[in-house]
Amino acid sequence: MANPLIAVVGRPNVGKSTFFNKVVGRKISITEDRPGVTRDRLYADAEWRGKNFSLVDTGGIEMKSDDVMWRQIKKQAEVAIETALVILFFVDGKEGLTTSDYDVADMLRRSKKPVILVVNKIDEYSEDKVFEFYSLGLGEPFPVSAEHGTGIGDVLDEAVSYFEKFSTEEDDSLKIAVVGKPNAGKSSLVNRLLGFERSIVTDIAGTTRDAIDTKFTFDGKNYTIIDTAGIRKKARVEDDVEYYSVMRAFDAVRRADVCLLVVDSTEGLTEQDTKIIGYVHEQGKPSVIVMNKWDLVEKDTNTINKFEDKLKEDLKFMDYFKSIYVSAKTGQRTEKIMAAVDKVYENAHFRIPTGTLNDLISDTVRANEPPSYNGRRLRVYYSSQVAVAPPTFVLFVNSEDLLHFSYERFLENTIRKAFDFSGTPIRIVVREKKEG
Repeated sequence: MANPLIAVVGRPNVGKSTFFNKVVGRKISITEDRPGVTRDRLYADAEWRGKNFSLVDTGGIEMKSDDVMWRQIKKQAEVAIETALVILFFVDGKEGLTTSDYDVADMLRRSKKPVILVVNKIDEYSEDKVFEFYSLGLGEPFPVSAEHGTGIGDVLDEAVSYFEKFSTEEDDSLKIAVVGKPNAGKSSLVNRLLGFERSIVTDIAGTTRDAIDTKFTFDGKNYTIIDTAGIRKKARVEDDVEYYSVMRAFDAVRRADVCLLVVDSTEGLTEQDTKIIGYVHEQGKPSVIVMNKWDLVEKDTNTINKFEDKLKEDLKFMDYFKSIYVSAKTGQRTEKIMAAVDKVYENAHFRIPTGTLNDLISDTVRANEPPSYNGRRLRVYYSSQVAVAPPTFVLFVNSEDLLHFSYERFLENTIRKAFDFSGTPIRIVVREKKEG
């Protein structure tokens, strides 16, 4: 069973994200003075007095706005409220009560969930600063200053009291990061895989600013899908909001088990796509290249082969890539993605028995001797697989200097021909071992 969920809701700019970051203990949610910066639901695991829970930060709710983005944000907040066990309703103690606060309070009452009223921005407590908030009809207000960290413990004490009997266990889900350039269709793909509208999808590039985690089950297995902000070139990262989004997209790659690299097929693989894929490769993550918007590409009988040849040319540094051609919009071939995810994950965790590996390497070296340098030739005494994810092999040799890059690549290709490591990088580490 997953951790109990606490949702942080309220109108824009009341300090929800500052509270979220303070509780989680690291800067995850984007905090800025301008309203509407946290657009999507944002999850993180936290702990209070020995009780584990997940905290979800939501975009500010503007109940009466007709703007398309505000409508989408409201919809996302509703999903968070629906899935939460406890709701923290944030209001602004400096600004005082607004009609929007009453509107949000009405929505929360209808949810029939426990609601804790949190009056934020109370730097120095006095009863008259919180008295008016009793009129919301949500019980006793909790005065806090999220910025200074005061009053947060009382709020968390109250929140965890609602799930004392709620059992938790470790997250065993396979984590999938969905990365790529802005507007490649990542959120549409996530929504297609999940089967419900979880990420905000509009025609505006860069709509998903944060890395958003959603847990789901497929064919009896547990997964967490991480929908990330589109990664732009650094020169185009113009403000702090965009910068933090890029950093969190990279963080999503680091904590993922598998990466889905979403490419716009109508544009083909761009230099920026190659850099993103290169980052995933450097991090040692198994991946699937998802060529999206395939329905918009003019095709003949040889189109996929041409695209594959171009990928091989552009991705020489990771010729192990696994690709799939889909349309998130129409659903074409998207049902094959989860099988591909499972396969590359399995390949990244495959172990070659030590005896089998030594036989393979020694037979290869005997049949194709490495070139000699200054009368000295490389000797491989012993080899062993020491890790998975990525699969890592240690070669014990007479001299590290004698293993040329081209021969190391040859040995990697030999291993790949003998065993299926498609979709995952492998590492070869060389250790010098003196004879005798």
